[in-house]
Amino acid sequence: MTAESHDGHTAHSAVTTHAHVPADAADTHHHDGHPAGSHAGHDMAAHGGAGHGGHDEHAGHDPEAFRRKFWLSLVLTLPIVATSHMIMDWFGYSLDFPGMSLAGPVLGTVVFVYGGWPFLAGAVAEVRDRAPGMMLLIAMAISVAYAASLATSLGVFGLDFWWELAALVTIMLLGHWQEMKAIGQAQGALAALAALLPDDAERLTAGGGAERVPVAALAVGDTVLVRSGARVPADGRIVAGAASLDESMITGESRPVSRGAGERVVAGTVATDSAIRVRVEAVGDQTALAGIGRLVAQAQSARGRAQVLADRFAAMLFYVATAAAVLTFVVWWVLGDLDQAVVRTVTVLVIACPHALGLAIPLVVALSTAVSARAGILVKDRLALERMRTVEAVLFDKTGTLTKGAHTVTGVAAAAGLTEEHVLDIAGAVEADSEHPLARALTTAAGRRGLRAQAAGFRSLTGRGVQAVVDGHGYAVGGPALLRELGATVPADLREPARQWSQRGAAVLHLLRLDDAGTPAVIGAFGLEDEVRPEAREAIAQLRQAGIGKIVMITGDAWPVAEAVAADLGLTAGDEVFAEVLPADKDRTVAGLQERGLRVAMVGDGVNDAPALTRADVGLAIGAGTDVAIESSGVVLASSDPRAVTGVIRLSQASYRKMVQNLAWAAGYNVVAIPLAAGVLAWAGITLSPAVGGVLMSASTIVVALNAQLLRRVRLAPRP
Repeated sequence: MTAESHDGHTAHSAVTTHAHVPADAADTHHHDGHPAGSHAGHDMAAHGGAGHGGHDEHAGHDPEAFRRKFWLSLVLTLPIVATSHMIMDWFGYSLDFPGMSLAGPVLGTVVFVYGGWPFLAGAVAEVRDRAPGMMLLIAMAISVAYAASLATSLGVFGLDFWWELAALVTIMLLGHWQEMKAIGQAQGALAALAALLPDDAERLTAGGGAERVPVAALAVGDTVLVRSGARVPADGRIVAGAASLDESMITGESRPVSRGAGERVVAGTVATDSAIRVRVEAVGDQTALAGIGRLVAQAQSARGRAQVLADRFAAMLFYVATAAAVLTFVVWWVLGDLDQAVVRTVTVLVIACPHALGLAIPLVVALSTAVSARAGILVKDRLALERMRTVEAVLFDKTGTLTKGAHTVTGVAAAAGLTEEHVLDIAGAVEADSEHPLARALTTAAGRRGLRAQAAGFRSLTGRGVQAVVDGHGYAVGGPALLRELGATVPADLREPARQWSQRGAAVLHLLRLDDAGTPAVIGAFGLEDEVRPEAREAIAQLRQAGIGKIVMITGDAWPVAEAVAADLGLTAGDEVFAEVLPADKDRTVAGLQERGLRVAMVGDGVNDAPALTRADVGLAIGAGTDVAIESSGVVLASSDPRAVTGVIRLSQASYRKMVQNLAWAAGYNVVAIPLAAGVLAWAGITLSPAVGGVLMSASTIVVALNAQLLRRVRLAPRP
């Protein structure tokens, strides 16, 4: 088969373009400046975060407000505790001053109303929404405690309960403050993303000067100056200059990336060594950074299977706790101890508050998505992340995923009496004015060797090749079509390397020297291949170490190309390769693997792979933040590094472990603590006061929070 070049070059093999053109359609490329299936203009604004899930009762809660309420409540609680007759008896001291008896009722009421207000308001909201949960349980506990305290002051009960009430509210505030603080730290990734954008930019004016304007004032089409050390203010394309850009905030890759004229740059990245001029192509919500922020927010608010289980358990716990509290009160009342009936009932309600259960999943979700975002792994769908740990086969689209999606010169052969450097220098000069990827590969290869021949009289030979004059001699570069038209014969010393390159699936171009009469002589041959990503081999090895039993590669390229890449990557007999597959058939390939009982993760560049990405159990789109199929994938690998697939597996396994551990702890804690709070071991002298119950409840929340924080230790980014 043949592949027709952009400028008319015809080359052996059916190498597909980055846009995955079908093998039979690759025979004709069009000079329109845009590859088929271009990502240009993809609107990320449509993918904002979903509504909050899971820990909704915390929506709008401010950690700072809880901090203030805690400290003021603590200050008011201290004199209540100090003037309690029970506390004085315990510690063997006595206090007596005018109005001391009012300390408990007055200060306790302030603590109940001021400190307990968030819980009371939350309870009303849960009742209104018919979704009983932890806020209703807390409100019931402190309300019963307050009623018992008032009744005690009126002489109904013989309890010393005001200090218990104040301590209970204060401890609840402390636990809630720490919980909100933990979640806020995890979700700080969003604020960190927003902070990556500079406050203003240097916009170039029509007169050639520059004016400093707020970033919000930039519009598409503006040109901005980005100085060395400054951040790019908006997505755009470099129109002048070149610089090494630190893109770690987008891709997770710490090594700077060289960007030159014509290349895209992303808002928030840093020009590390020189100034560039950038034409703005996207601003505000349309930038890649804003899209990443929406993905992180959406993932953190998404509800996975484990969260649904936790929510159901929390709702069930409300009814269990209420029933247990009523039963506890009735049993102790029947036993003739009304004081203990009140104390035990309050303790049961306190112990049963499902703070740990409510925090178990949301904190893991928030932390996992924040940690992954810093590594260039953007989780869009929580269910996709949960499923990743069960994947048995990883299917890679070859072009643009395992390979760079751009040709490089992998072989040079020169006719007798000439050197490789000479023919490459001439070919690079002839192709210098061509915009086709094969032409750029030749000029790039010549430039890397420091070759600098100059050409004149460039002419494109439509459907055949290109022609130019170098040092007074005419030359042409092209493939088989040009050779046939000119009647040129390839010398024997060039035929063998060309045959070997063709067998590997490489594109083969020839350099022809034209005499004054136009008679051609083939003096050079070049093999050009889509270069395998250096990190792709390591990615395959890491997946094997992670326990993935089958690696699958799929491509629209010819079988020789596919087999050469598979051998280069180290695929074995247990793996599979699908070649000459049309984009429309990739979906059926994924379905076929699933019908064989395999759970499949599909990794593609997200253009024509969208149906397959959607069909797979987990779809992973690889590429820069603005160039991915957001709709069709559950996970986006912004770094374009296939090694990140293993990072997703590790993250899935680690976050699932933390969810299970937290759920087990939160559920097990209640199974043990509720009977103990009810007083089932009172006969053995083992009882819990409401304040101690509050301490245990808060301690369980802290255990869950600390366990989730261990996710920060999971390494996701590939080692440099």
